[in-house]
Amino acid sequence: MEDPEVPLEHLHEEIHHHAKETNESWTMGVALSSAILASLAAVASMSAGHYSTEAMVCQIESANQWSYFQSKSIKESQLKSKTELLEALSKPVADADKDKAAEYRRDKEQIQRKADELGKDAKRFMGMHHILARSVTMFQIAIAVGAISVLTRRRAFWLVSLAFGGIGLVFAAQSLFNH
Repeated sequence: MEDPEVPLEHLHEEIHHHAKETNESWTMGVALSSAILASLAAVASMSAGHYSTEAMVCQIESANQWSYFQSKSIKESQLKSKTELLEALSKPVADADKDKAAEYRRDKEQIQRKADELGKDAKRFMGMHHILARSVTMFQIAIAVGAISVLTRRRAFWLVSLAFGGIGLVFAAQSLFNH
């Protein structure tokens, strides 16, 4: 999975350029808020990428555990077939085979627990990724609306921009508390 991109550098530079050209003091606030939002978007984007990677690693490790579980099941099944054949022929089953069958059952239980735990971790990490990706999106929208406010010289758009930034912060905070 790719990290959410923050392709707003040009837009950010344009806001700063317009802020310097105009005499309207609020445009400097737009420039400052867009710089802060761009920084927050970068941090959220990196964190989203981290959680995406962790989710994939856990998912791969879980799949490996399930493969290991399957190999133990096949060995257990072969041993069970051997035991059934010996019993059908009224031959004694070796204690080593009985012990090995019990070992396979114990191993499978442990492997299953570990695979399930890794699967849950993968889901949790992917959930964190999605929350942070939403945060990045809100920050990007906020920066874009801030640019619109400077270009159209309408302060109301800046307030809308700050609202989107606030929503982005809520998502970022949510990721911290769901960690």
